[in-house]
Amino acid sequence: MAFENSPFRQGGASGYGAPTGYARGQVEIDQGLRTFMLGVYNNMVLGLAVSAVVALGINKLAVAASQADAVARIGSIPLTAFGKALYGSPLMWVVALAPLAFIFLFSFRMDRMSAATARTTFLAFAAVMGASLSTLLIRYTGASVVQVFFVTAAAFGGLSLYGYTTSRSLSGIGSFLVMGLIGLMIASLVNIFLASSALQFAISVIGVVIFAGLTAYDTQKLKEMYLYGNLDTEAAAKVSVFGALTLYLDFINMFQFLLSLMGNRNN
Repeated sequence: MAFENSPFRQGGASGYGAPTGYARGQVEIDQGLRTFMLGVYNNMVLGLAVSAVVALGINKLAVAASQADAVARIGSIPLTAFGKALYGSPLMWVVALAPLAFIFLFSFRMDRMSAATARTTFLAFAAVMGASLSTLLIRYTGASVVQVFFVTAAAFGGLSLYGYTTSRSLSGIGSFLVMGLIGLMIASLVNIFLASSALQFAISVIGVVIFAGLTAYDTQKLKEMYLYGNLDTEAAAKVSVFGALTLYLDFINMFQFLLSLMGNRNN
């Protein structure tokens, strides 16, 4: 149910004929919603910043200053001993799968976490995700990573704004997008064995569409959770962190699929 169709909006936006208490209550609701959503976006941006700093830091440690200093290589990229251990050993799978462990932790423990613990866990997750994303700086040129990041940021901003402002309920496409996401995961697993470039291209295109839709849907869902969830201060803070995690994942996945389509690979 969209905000514009809620009981809080009945009687017209102008407020003519509305009791003073109603008008004051409406202002408080609007201010509370803005504060809540700002908290969501602030947490999300902080998570992205942590991921970026960790990814850049690990890349700095993993890539040798020159070919002469390299102890190993991925294509033409010279690696230090740290880079060889990180990208050329089973440690690579630990780093790649560690974010998934955090997702399970959030799924099973979120209701028992305090808001402060949830925020700390989210930032730890963002750091681990940054370590996992550091491989992108090996596979793609730095210029294309930056370019696609800003394209993603612009698209995400527009889609999230649409989800926040639209009077149309997006609940109908939510279940469709979740089913599409499951199919996308299955196709991605299959393509690990097939290694089909055509299938990978299709997966990337569909992935962008799915996470674009999820960005708008999740934003609207967060808005409705605040308006109709009867949240106290602690619960609202926890939902703010969970919302930041949800939108963070939408952003990161859309970024990776766009990078697969638009990024320039290193040799």
